[in-house]
Amino acid sequence: MTFTLATWNINSVRLRAPLVCKLLSEEGPDVLCLQECKSPVDKIPTEEFAALGYTHMIARGQKGYNGVAILSKLPIEDIGAHDFAGLGHARHIAGRLENGVTIHNFYVPAGGDVADRAVNDKFGQKLDYLTDMRDWAKDGGLSKSILVGDLNIAPREDDVWSHKQLLKVVSHTPIEVAHLSDAMEAGDWHDVTRADIPEGQLYSWWSYRAKDWDAADKGRRLDHVWATGDIAASAHSSRVLRAARGWQQPSDHAPVFATFDL
Repeated sequence: MTFTLATWNINSVRLRAPLVCKLLSEEGPDVLCLQECKSPVDKIPTEEFAALGYTHMIARGQKGYNGVAILSKLPIEDIGAHDFAGLGHARHIAGRLENGVTIHNFYVPAGGDVADRAVNDKFGQKLDYLTDMRDWAKDGGLSKSILVGDLNIAPREDDVWSHKQLLKVVSHTPIEVAHLSDAMEAGDWHDVTRADIPEGQLYSWWSYRAKDWDAADKGRRLDHVWATGDIAASAHSSRVLRAARGWQQPSDHAPVFATFDL
């Protein structure tokens, strides 16, 4: 079985439903994982997606913020969600495909503006969330699993436009990168995107603050596709759909794709 998966922080699934439909109709991934849906589950425009062949959806939602969803052409079973760090946020959903592959869709907290938990509770929550992800992975005996989502960390030097200038900026600080690395190691997770695209600058997010995001190109790779070691070698054809960042009323994130032969 070969299937293509995409992950996208949509920054409001209701506001940007036309963009979701554009992606589904033009790119046709078998599975699309969305983050920051900002909608209760019953308000997600599922009819529009079903009309394009995405008749299966599992989701967790909240009004106005957070929220994760998995849209699928393939049957997918809702196998639950975990409240990492006990925040009470809709930031995780897990589904299992008929071939036994489990997909974990994550929206890790952004962490606020100051990289110091002593003065910024949001940064502390982010670190606690990542620690809980590590412990969950260590205890979970994960196998035949894919983890995707907006992890809100750009771990490598070439995952940001300037490693030196961003070392103290939330999303690229050494403590965040270390926490993410610990979670990855605990679950035997492998970075599918960088396995396919090992060299060079690679981004999936560009700030709304830039007058011309494309020309400035001050991006960060915040959106990730991982797979457990037992299936990581089956992944290929990774790419970032940079063009989506330039669509009308876009999300500040671009979709990230990978294909799996399982």
